[in-house]
Amino acid sequence: MKPTIIIVEDSLIIAMDIRSILEQEGYNVISNVVSVEQAILLIEKTPPDLVLIDINLKREKDGVNLGHYLLKKGGIPYVYITSCSDKFTLERVKETYPQGFIVKPFKKIDILTTVSLALNNFKQNNIEATKTSDIIDLEVPYILKGIVSYIEDNINEKITISDLSLRSRWKEQHFIRVFTNYIGETPYQFILSKKIAMAKKMIIETDIPVIEIGFELGFQSHANFCNAFKKITSKTPTNFRIFYSKLRPVA
Repeated sequence: MKPTIIIVEDSLIIAMDIRSILEQEGYNVISNVVSVEQAILLIEKTPPDLVLIDINLKREKDGVNLGHYLLKKGGIPYVYITSCSDKFTLERVKETYPQGFIVKPFKKIDILTTVSLALNNFKQNNIEATKTSDIIDLEVPYILKGIVSYIEDNINEKITISDLSLRSRWKEQHFIRVFTNYIGETPYQFILSKKIAMAKKMIIETDIPVIEIGFELGFQSHANFCNAFKKITSKTPTNFRIFYSKLRPVA
């Protein structure tokens, strides 16, 4: 029996097109799912084998929000359907670690290849994780403690998820799920929050130029640093420094 796939897409024409392609290959397909809330209710009631998620759902919550839910839940692979390529969207997408992308406009082969690879890779990763699950359960707190210490000791460096997963000895996707379940944040979110916390300290306690602080903490560009800082603090680094300089007692 072929796997069951949920399509979360608010363009019914596109959803029906994808459904037709997949059903021709024998997949069981559920479409007409147009919101994150509707998708979650369906997933909780009848967990699928794969979820295809349109990023731009034109609602309060978009496809990336559903990706975060599935990442934390674990056990269900998901693939984004997207025509979005702006940096902000791509940065948000990175935080959810999907099993693949289908870029609009797509061809039939794009759908079938991406779905097949996502299902097979996810199945293989689960097999590898299951082989050592008993040992991992006992070692999790110790391994994650070491990972967190490594992040804190190297917060000024560029820290990649692949490097952290190698240190844990787990496959990357399994590492992300375990870290998220135990720590309450994805590795990406945890690293970013630590970097911004250090940036706030440097802005308040030193006179180092804001642009240098971003580069010292391993951000790829000043714009990238400012966007991340504002996302967490609601202020740009410069405005944050101005705000706290006004609170300093006058000598």
